[in-house]
Amino acid sequence: MDLIFLKAVFKEKIWGGNKLREEFNLDTPSEKTGEAWLISAHGNGVSQVISPKAYKGMKLDELYQKHREIFGENLEDTFPLLIKLLDASDNLSVQVHPDDEYARIHEGKGERGKTECWYIVSADEGAEIVYGHTAKSKEEFVELIEDGEWDKLLRRVKVKKGDFFDVPYGTIHAIGKGIVILETQQSSDTTYRVYDYDRVDKYGKKRELHIQDSINVSKIPHSDPKLEIEEMISDKSKIVKYLKNEFFSVYKYLCDGQLKVFLDDNTYYLMTVVEGEGEIYADGKKYNLNLGDSFIVPIGVKNLELKGNLEIIASRP
Repeated sequence: MDLIFLKAVFKEKIWGGNKLREEFNLDTPSEKTGEAWLISAHGNGVSQVISPKAYKGMKLDELYQKHREIFGENLEDTFPLLIKLLDASDNLSVQVHPDDEYARIHEGKGERGKTECWYIVSADEGAEIVYGHTAKSKEEFVELIEDGEWDKLLRRVKVKKGDFFDVPYGTIHAIGKGIVILETQQSSDTTYRVYDYDRVDKYGKKRELHIQDSINVSKIPHSDPKLEIEEMISDKSKIVKYLKNEFFSVYKYLCDGQLKVFLDDNTYYLMTVVEGEGEIYADGKKYNLNLGDSFIVPIGVKNLELKGNLEIIASRP
């Protein structure tokens, strides 16, 4: 089967910028574009097929329902993952996401919780994220929020290009100014804001906060998830396995000249080029790859061959 290339859906954000256009050559709609939903079947932004011709123009949610042969058997009712590029030209709100059960009860049938992870595509010198908090009990957590003691509550971590972070549901977090990330997440658009720097939008209004929901779903105390990163080096190229959890597995394919990738042919893969350009060969067909390209590798493809100088972030459900 052919690889399936997709067109992104863009989201303007108060913290967005123009790096997705400048660094990825994406056709963004404004100077405040914060997100590109690269591979998405979520109702708030559905990607569209660019190629192959047989599916061109079809939305991913429709493709998933009508062409199960691409994705396999025993599938979830709706497409389970969402892949984004985010340009944080300003700080994102400090936020937290619920688990599946809380989302179903409080956000309506069909909405998932959100476990996500971040690959740092680029970062200004000194850039940092909020990753967790310092409170040892729920009482301390609530007290620090009520008193606005954000510097005391929030845990900040400096980041650089190539870093990877696991962000399970219940984790207090925020992407900081000057960072571009590739985010792999459950297909969910549920976010609870706990702090937004008292910013106002273009109409002079502060964005809604969700203090009680944030308190309800946050993990207290915070603990960093343990990452067991595995690397397989092949000449100058390498494959990095970042994580495997109940929702997805995430990898990086770093091709310096040539790289052969062996896949689990019992599932499909989602892939995005985050650096460089080159070629990919699958089932005897050649495809050119450029920075920012996102595509689905259908079930049954046993191996891929990459040529050129490029980095791909890949995931599978």
